[in-house]
Amino acid sequence: MIRTSTFISYLLLVLIFFNLGSAQAQNAVNTLEALHFIKLGNTLRMVDRTQQAVDLLLRALPAVQSKDDYLEAVAYENLGFAYTDLESSQTALSYFHKAQNLYRKLNYGASEAAMRQLIGEMAGKDLYAGIDIGASGVKLAIFRTTYENGFYEKNIKVKPIAPNVTLVSGTAQSFQDGQEVMKVYLDSIKKYKIPANRTYIAFSSGINETLGKTPAKKKRLYELFSSLIANSMPGSDSLLIDSTLTAAREAELFLIGSVPRRLWIATSCIDIGSGNTKGGYYDSGRRFHSYSLPYGTKTLANLIDNNRSLAIDTYRDEAKRMIKAIADTAVNVEFNTASPGLQQRKTVALGGGIAWAMTVYLHPEKAGTTAVPLTLADAERFARLALTDYQALIHPDLTAINDPLVQRKAETDISNVQNQFNEKQLIAGSLLLESVFKAYANTSIPKRFIFIRDSDISWVTGKFLEMLNQNYERAIAKTAR
Repeated sequence: MIRTSTFISYLLLVLIFFNLGSAQAQNAVNTLEALHFIKLGNTLRMVDRTQQAVDLLLRALPAVQSKDDYLEAVAYENLGFAYTDLESSQTALSYFHKAQNLYRKLNYGASEAAMRQLIGEMAGKDLYAGIDIGASGVKLAIFRTTYENGFYEKNIKVKPIAPNVTLVSGTAQSFQDGQEVMKVYLDSIKKYKIPANRTYIAFSSGINETLGKTPAKKKRLYELFSSLIANSMPGSDSLLIDSTLTAAREAELFLIGSVPRRLWIATSCIDIGSGNTKGGYYDSGRRFHSYSLPYGTKTLANLIDNNRSLAIDTYRDEAKRMIKAIADTAVNVEFNTASPGLQQRKTVALGGGIAWAMTVYLHPEKAGTTAVPLTLADAERFARLALTDYQALIHPDLTAINDPLVQRKAETDISNVQNQFNEKQLIAGSLLLESVFKAYANTSIPKRFIFIRDSDISWVTGKFLEMLNQNYERAIAKTAR
């Protein structure tokens, strides 16, 4: 017989195991419910029931805290999104930080990288800086990028009007003038405390192509500007000038920085710059096909009137003759024969100073709009006015603009374009732009032209978006999480 004391001990042991099993079963139910709440909470956000989503996520947390690190991290992440929707940024940031810490603990590299990016965007620490050492001057942009309305919007903090410094001349004076501008721009980057890994400085393709013909001058310019960086930004040893940009690479970065990834396969791009014209498209294998023409708005104007001595009437006739020849021998051949992929893409992303000028003069009511639709009729009208009624073109009527903010922006844009292009440059650029539109129009598939505002800094956006994409892909390949 089992003694009474032994029986009681045995009964107590059974009860302990029974209660322990019940608690574990209850925990399993709670975890399952928590998973359901986390999923449902995210769904409720999508149907604009954000407060109910927060309530469900907060109910789910106790069931997973210290029990399931991954579900806890997901709950924190979704709470961060929910409080972002509720415009409670500090609370959102606190939850994103918690999610990031757990993802790091779990070695989920891609998830941690995404949290780090979100935190940077919300905390205002996501500013980028780019310095473009170009054919007609040195340009600075300090900005952050957000994805809005299907395109990348640039929230620009600093973008001064660049003094006209003709670096491609290779003279000692032009190099000295460029250094003075560069010093001011580096001081601005320091003021905003932008680290080296968020700063990109590059020689434009125009500089590389022109000064590349005189390697000693290109080397001298590189040394002068590199020395400035070292003296102005101590400790930024990793900040080097990219002197390898080609027209093809600039075109690719323009597309990456202007067009959402999901639209790449249906979009081609073209950027008519001061020194050249470049563009391209991605094929289905994510390979970029580029094209370039050695003609830009300012180089073409110089080619038409090399001595700057032609009377304006003579210049107009010479411009029409020369650009027709370029269209027949280069532009039409490229768009209709050499690059069949251009024909197959319905959307054309437009960049460059002359496309900006056309948008500013013909559509001042769109001042501030990131993506502005344009048509062949716009290009034809722009060229016609440049040739026949220049004063009317550069002084558009703003009386129909009712929004005072838009009107002020339009006034500023008009003033900036007037300072950027003289009459001869505008004629040359408008005729080149018209020839490009007509070449696209001759293809079998109707085209939709979209001007991308601030496209002159899209290469910086593209550079950093490319880096982010590569980081995510490496993290995913390494951990798949």
